[in-house]
Amino acid sequence: MKTGLRFALAALVVVGSACSSSSKPSDGPSSSAPQDSAVADTSVVNSEPATTTTAAPVVTTPLTAEQVAFIEVAKVPGALDLAYRSGDKTLFVVSREGQISAIRNGVLDPKPVLDLTSTISAGGERGLLGLTFSTDGQNAYVDYTNTDGNTVIAEYAVGTDGVFEPTSQRQLLTINQPYPNHNGGALRIGPDGFLYIGMGDGGAANDPDRRALNTSELLGKILRIDPKASASGPHSIPKDNPFAHDTKARPEIWAIGLRNPWRFNFDQATGDLWIADVGQDTWEEIDVAWAGLGGIHGWNFGWSAYEGTHRFNVDQPGEQVTMPIYEYQHGDAGCSISGGVRYRGKAVPSLVGSYVYGDYCSGQVRALHINDDRSIGAEVTLSTTLAATSSIAQGPDGELYVLRIETGEVLALVAANS
Repeated sequence: MKTGLRFALAALVVVGSACSSSSKPSDGPSSSAPQDSAVADTSVVNSEPATTTTAAPVVTTPLTAEQVAFIEVAKVPGALDLAYRSGDKTLFVVSREGQISAIRNGVLDPKPVLDLTSTISAGGERGLLGLTFSTDGQNAYVDYTNTDGNTVIAEYAVGTDGVFEPTSQRQLLTINQPYPNHNGGALRIGPDGFLYIGMGDGGAANDPDRRALNTSELLGKILRIDPKASASGPHSIPKDNPFAHDTKARPEIWAIGLRNPWRFNFDQATGDLWIADVGQDTWEEIDVAWAGLGGIHGWNFGWSAYEGTHRFNVDQPGEQVTMPIYEYQHGDAGCSISGGVRYRGKAVPSLVGSYVYGDYCSGQVRALHINDDRSIGAEVTLSTTLAATSSIAQGPDGELYVLRIETGEVLALVAANS
C-alpha cells in the first residue's frame, strides 16, 4: 500500500521475555484471551527507518511488587472496561453481557445505568465492548456487537444522575464483521475532543483478507471521528484526519496496521496514546502514538507485515512502520496482552509514569518504567495471580483498576499499607 500519508519516527523496540513460544487457547475473552493523520501539514515528514534494540537499558527504580495490593471494590459479571466522566467520581463498569453498572462512593448500584442485553450478541469477543464519555459528560459512546454480529458505535444522552437515556440512542457507525473474533472494542475521547475507536482486523488468523493495511477498510485500524452529525451522515470527519481528502481511502482512519487493539488509553499527563495490540502466535506488543508529533500525524503500526518487530506476511509492505515501544514473547510471560495505562495517580508514588498492563493467559500484571527520553526502563511484576485480566483502566483521579472478565472482579490497585 502506497499513500501520501506521512508516518512517525519509529519508537525504540525493546524485546521482552525470551520465553519459548506457546499457542493461545483462542482469540477471545470467553474462556480465553481478547485476541484472536490526507495530512493537512505535509511538512511533518520523517523517512527514518524503524530502529530496534535487543535489550532494555538498566534503570534503577524503587518500585517493588511488595508496595502494591489489589483490593476488590465490586463484582460485575463479564467486566471488561471502565470509564468515567468529567466532574463525576462515579466509576462506570462495562459488562460484556450488555450492561453498564455504576460504582458510587465505593458501592455498586444494583440497577444498571444502561441495559442492552436484548439487543446484542454476547460471548467470546462479542458483546458490549467499550465505553467513553464526551468531554462535558453529557453524552456516552458505546461499542457493541449487534444481533447480526456486526460492530455498532452508538451515542446516548446521559442525565445529571449518570443514568443513560435508552431512547436517545443515535448510531454513528456500523461496521461489518466477517469473523466473530478481533472485534476490537476500545473507545476513548481524546484530548482534542474527538472519538477514537479501536477496530481489530476482522478476525480468523493471519489477517487472511489483508485488511489491516488496506486504507479502503475500517478494520485493523484506529478510527477518529467527530460524533457530531454532518450534512452527509451521523458523524463528521476531523479535517486533519490523515485520509480526510483521499478519495480512495476511508476518511475515518487515523492509524493503520493493528491486529486487535483490544484496549488503549490516553496518558492523562501528556496526551500520548498507548495501545496494547494483541499478537498472533508469538509476540505481544505495546504501541505509542506520541502527542508531541501532532494530531494530524498518521501512524502505521505494521500488522500484518509485522508481528511486533518480526516480519510476518511478506506480501504486505514493510516500509514506514512505527515499531512497538515494547514487545514480549509468548511463554511464561503470557500470550495475550490486556492493556494498559501510564499511572498518574498518587497512591503509589514510585509507580507514577510507569505503564501498567496485564496478560490474560499468565495472570501477570506488570509495570514498565518509561524513561524521560521515551526509552524503556526496568519492569516489575506486580502480580502473578490475576488470570483472565481483561483490562487495566484508570479512574478520574488517575488511580488504576484491574478488571477480570471471568470472575467479574473489579480490583483497585492501592498502596500495600493502605
